[in-house]
Amino acid sequence: QVRLVESRGGLVQAGESLELACAASGSILSINSMGWYRQTPGKQRELVATITTDRSTNYLDSVKGRFTVSRDNAKNTVYLQMNSLKPEDTALYYCYAKIQVYGFNPRDYWGQGTQVTVSS
Repeated sequence: QVRLVESRGGLVQAGESLELACAASGSILSINSMGWYRQTPGKQRELVATITTDRSTNYLDSVKGRFTVSRDNAKNTVYLQMNSLKPEDTALYYCYAKIQVYGFNPRDYWGQGTQVTVSS
């Protein structure tokens, strides 16, 4: 069984920074891509940032230059450093990982979500 456990988000003011972390645990054979999505009420979940095993990254246009995704493969952990936060970044942030466990094909796993609120 695989679990993705996210760090607590929080309430920050516009312009401030916040870092999220997410650790995967369980009978993990390998982890391919990892990353973060976010969702606000009434909207679809959107990709924020992803990072592959060779550290290729992909970002939502609106966060480019402000957010940085990174990973520690030894700890099965992905991070999201969020700088210059804006009120429109307020959302429930979900950790994501494509993981292969022993005896099964790779599949997507999700964290429970952590709330980030940016006040103006």
